[in-house]
Formats: sequence, structure tokens, C-alpha cells
Amino acid sequence: MTAPRGAPASDRGTPPFVVLMPLWGRDVPERVELAITSATLAQQLRPDLLLLTVDGPLPAGLEDLVARVLDGEFGPAEVLRHDAHRGVAAALQDGLEASPHELVARADADDICRPERFALQIPRMQGGAGAEKSPAAARASAALAPLDLLGGSMREFNDRIAPGEGPLRSRPLEHDQIVEYLPHHSPFHHPTVVMRRSVALAVGGYRVLPLLEDYWLWERMMLGGARMGNIDEVVVDYRVDEDLFARRGGWRLYSSDLFLQRRFVLDRVTTPFQFLRNLVLRGVYRFIPGQLRRIGYRKFIESSA
Repeated sequence: MTAPRGAPASDRGTPPFVVLMPLWGRDVPERVELAITSATLAQQLRPDLLLLTVDGPLPAGLEDLVARVLDGEFGPAEVLRHDAHRGVAAALQDGLEASPHELVARADADDICRPERFALQIPRMQGGAGAEKSPAAARASAALAPLDLLGGSMREFNDRIAPGEGPLRSRPLEHDQIVEYLPHHSPFHHPTVVMRRSVALAVGGYRVLPLLEDYWLWERMMLGGARMGNIDEVVVDYRVDEDLFARRGGWRLYSSDLFLQRRFVLDRVTTPFQFLRNLVLRGVYRFIPGQLRRIGYRKFIESSA
């Protein structure tokens, strides 16, 4: 019997997978519920498990939502809890280690996954076309190699711009293009990523590095031999509030840049010249006003993808 549309992956002939979503006390309950629904019940290919990692104490509204998750309202789910707020890297590492399945899809608690996201990405991880591809596209991609790390495109939205109508964020598609792009910018949009748990854990998984814990993981996965790709389709609507670019500046984040750029040159991912160039460019980016940072991101980072 054919499994119904919206059935878990394991009932649809595709590998089982987990959606890993961190949650903390400043998340907005209404946004979190929308994010969870979009990544579970609204998916054409539903996950086999939603894994929420609760980072620190939660207010009553979020506790009520977590109780509904545990009651199975959004499908099979588990919740990992920590009494103290430790940061997103520690929360994600706990989830990665606890996942019972090899394929782990990241999702954030304030974004919206498009309904076709996992129907496109999960088959591609195995080397095939997504479930929404045409028969011709499926035949053309039949010989594609399985991937260890796969992302996709996003569109921004906020309280004034509806999902699907905001600026596009894309990244290079093919493995060799990603390898070439990585020394300059992060080649993946973190909320769109599906990864192989074993490959990520083999290189240490998530490590604490404010704002750049994902970028560091991509570099180590690349050095560990991971096969990487992005799909061109928009798979996530990414919430961009008014303060997002303001939070992307300052000494704390420039310290993360300095650490990671030193790591890149020591790992021979970049040359000494690229190291100096990247530090200068990131210094300018971190210390200009937030509105100029927004303009610079659009003009120089997204236009280079």
C-alpha cells in the first residue's frame, strides 16, 4: 500500500531522519509553534522524529508548547532539557549526539520550512532526485553521489514582508564550488542544512564559537572528506527582525572571526594573504553601523554566492 502524503520518511521508502531544533527562553511561542508545524505536520515528507533541545528555563507559554510536543501533537518527538542556558552550540551538540537516526535536519524556532523541503532534500542525500522533481530530472540525477552535507536557498521575511516575498539568500550548488567558496564565506545557510550525524560527530560536531559554530563545523567536515551540496530551491523562509544586523557586530563576534580565520590558515584552507584580507573585510563588517552592515551583506556576500 502506498504511504499517504505527509507520512514519515521511513514509511515512504526514504531514510528516516530527525529534525533538530533548539529552543530557549527568549523564543516567541507563536513563532515557535509555526516553526514546529512547518517542519513536521506541514511537510510533504514528515520527519521520523522531532528533537527539541531546551537550553535553559522557559516561560509558561513555551512550557505549554513543549508539553504539547511531548503529547505527540506534532508527531513523534523527544525533548532534551538543560537547567542552565549554555548556548546554541552545546544544545545542538547534545541533539546531534542523541539523534537515533543518521540524517539530521536543522531547523530554527523562528523560521518557516517550506512544505516540500524534506521531499527535496532527503532523497538527494541518498544520491537521488527529490520527490518533487520531474521524471526527467529524476533520471538525470539517478547517478548523483550520496551527500554528507546538504543545504538550500532561503528567502527573508519579517513583520512587514510576507514569507516568500523577501530577498533571496543562495549559496553555491556543487561540491567543488562550495570548497572554493568556503575560505571566503560560509557556504551553507544553517537553518536549511541536512547532515550525516556520523560524519559531523567524527570531526567533533558543534563546538562553541559565537555565531560561527556552524561555519567551523562545515570547515571540519570538508577537511574530513564530506561530500557537500546545495539545492537551488528555496526551502526555508528566514525571519529577519529589525535587530538582526545590529547583533552581527562588535568585538565578541570579531573575536570569533579572528579565531576561525586563524584556524583556516593553520588548516591550510586559506593562505596568509587570504587570512589578512578576510580579517580586514570582517573588521569593517563588524564595526560599521547595523544599517550599513545590512547593505554590505546584500551587496558583497549574497551577490558573490
